[in-house]
Amino acid sequence: MKHQSMTLNIRHDLPNDIWENMIPKVYKEMEGWLGFSQNEGIPYWFNFEEAQKHVWASVEPSGLVFEGLMKDKEWEQWKIEIKKVATQKLGFKVGEIELGEVE
Repeated sequence: MKHQSMTLNIRHDLPNDIWENMIPKVYKEMEGWLGFSQNEGIPYWFNFEEAQKHVWASVEPSGLVFEGLMKDKEWEQWKIEIKKVATQKLGFKVGEIELGEVE
């Protein structure tokens, strides 16, 4: 397993309704969903222990950042799925700006 990271074009300044209602629905549809950590309220998948296979998300000015520890093949599949689910739920194409998937 190795460290993985991506930033999606889900902006921090989207309406509160999207952050409070739609984003949690995206999170819950993803494989490995555990919930929000008790201390920081950070969303986690697979494991709360960062030494184990895990994914967590953080809202940053650049977009919604996902980081974790996962095998490359698993990570690629997880990325494909979250982009698909988010695009369906949010009503706009979700992708990685750095990869040229979206503007």
